[in-house]
Amino acid sequence: MPLPPAYALVATDLDGTLLRHDDTVSPRTRAALGLAAAAGARHLVATGRPVPGVRELFAALGYRGLAVCGQGTQVYDAGAGRVIRTLCLDREAAAVALGKIEAQVGQVFAAVDQDGPDGRTLIEPGYLMPHPALPAHRTSHRDELWAAPVIKVLIRHPELDDDALAAAAHAAVGDLATVTLSGPGTVELQPYGIDKGAGIAFAAEHLGLDPATAIAFGDMPNDLPMFRSCGYGVAMANAHPLLRAAADEVTLSHQDDGVAVVLERVFG
Repeated sequence: MPLPPAYALVATDLDGTLLRHDDTVSPRTRAALGLAAAAGARHLVATGRPVPGVRELFAALGYRGLAVCGQGTQVYDAGAGRVIRTLCLDREAAAVALGKIEAQVGQVFAAVDQDGPDGRTLIEPGYLMPHPALPAHRTSHRDELWAAPVIKVLIRHPELDDDALAAAAHAAVGDLATVTLSGPGTVELQPYGIDKGAGIAFAAEHLGLDPATAIAFGDMPNDLPMFRSCGYGVAMANAHPLLRAAADEVTLSHQDDGVAVVLERVFG
């Protein structure tokens, strides 16, 4: 049996962190993850993408571990192909939250990620998908967004930048929802108190591990709760300033094998 590793868990965000621009993992990063696995560490993906948005990707990558998806609202066992936990956002609360945000900043455009392994991403008229590779279904009216249970709401504003919209949304919604900035053009509302940190805590317990033994990699403010839950936080060079300021270390960018650089040092 290998000796206990310096970190028993390697938690990685996907977009802007583990994945390159073309949604692939470089050979060097694959090899570095192999070093961690050989030392006995478990790999845990933590992403804002919902389960339907990662299944094909995981199959292509050969990933069979646990994944915290949908900003912590879902925990998915990729090897078994099943969701082991899901938490939905109350749809009435979500509609009220949108109204409060619009009372502060004017019209926003909204989308939702539906619950379930086959849940769809629905977008209302005017909403533009920030990640065009992810499938979405257009509705004719906002009311159609609430036709089935949802795990989170995504919002965009025609003029405000992401940081300003996230700040305004946070001030407006109170305890109706947790507000997250997870990527360019991606401000989200999920169940209050639920985030990547909560998701990692659940997944680590499921694995019989302490999240304090985790080394975490991320690039956006939605990774801040993950850093707070884990023992050591590494921000990518391309990370949001808030995350770089909170990190224990800043590595190279996701295009330059920043995850691999750190894992090689820790586990090599």
